[in-house]
Amino acid sequence: MNGGITIDKTVGSAHEAIADIQDGASIAVGGFGLCGNPMALITALLERGSSGLSVVSNNCGVDDWGLGLLLAAGRIRKMTSSYVGENKEFERQFLSGELEVELTPQGTLAEKLRAGGSGIAAFFTQTGVGTQVAEGGLPRRYDGAGGIAIASPPKEVRSFDVRGTSRDFVLEEAITTDFALVHAKRGDRFGNLVFDKSARNFSPLAAMAGAVCIAQVEELVEPGEIDPDAVHLPGVFVHRILEVGSGIEKRIERRTVRQEREGDPTPPGASASTGREG
Repeated sequence: MNGGITIDKTVGSAHEAIADIQDGASIAVGGFGLCGNPMALITALLERGSSGLSVVSNNCGVDDWGLGLLLAAGRIRKMTSSYVGENKEFERQFLSGELEVELTPQGTLAEKLRAGGSGIAAFFTQTGVGTQVAEGGLPRRYDGAGGIAIASPPKEVRSFDVRGTSRDFVLEEAITTDFALVHAKRGDRFGNLVFDKSARNFSPLAAMAGAVCIAQVEELVEPGEIDPDAVHLPGVFVHRILEVGSGIEKRIERRTVRQEREGDPTPPGASASTGREG
């Protein structure tokens, strides 16, 4: 309640939620593998036709799911990620010089997003010291002929005293974006969100980094129905919320099945299949 006015952040459709994402926008996207992919919002963005996008996400989905849909349609200009090994089209575009890629250590990427959402401009970390992460020279864009068109620049390295020992740290700048897209298990009309298990991972951090955060939720509840102590992301970081229901498709990125051996009991409720599902 704000001055007697209820803060209702709900929107009626995915297309309405992403209507102002223009060409060239920067977007932080939650999810890990195929867990927690905001598919309704990604699909609406694909249909809208926005292009030249600069996307920050742990990975870029797979060839036919997640951010891979935008990639395959040629809508992404640059990806900032920590893992890109499950998408053949990603590899093709990167090596051909069509896509700029800024590879970032996973923990560093998480902290860059968190710092951006917390008003911290930069921080020092030991991760990457003594490698091309700090020294520069990592390919960001190829020229299509095997050469490097754009390489990562060197970063500042400074020594700090840690428990009586001098150690080197590399300066990493925070990440902020124009928009953020995330998927949550539950949310209320004020924007308070609860994520489901591993689908939580990068999602709160991506949400914090966006100037405008758009969240799709499986279940929309009234303010007060979520225990304040159970809130994973406060509504102050969320600007629009869309209910998509619990019947949405959720894919497993990589399914592995062991061969069942005779006389090998399977505990009740257990499965021989494993994978990441969101």
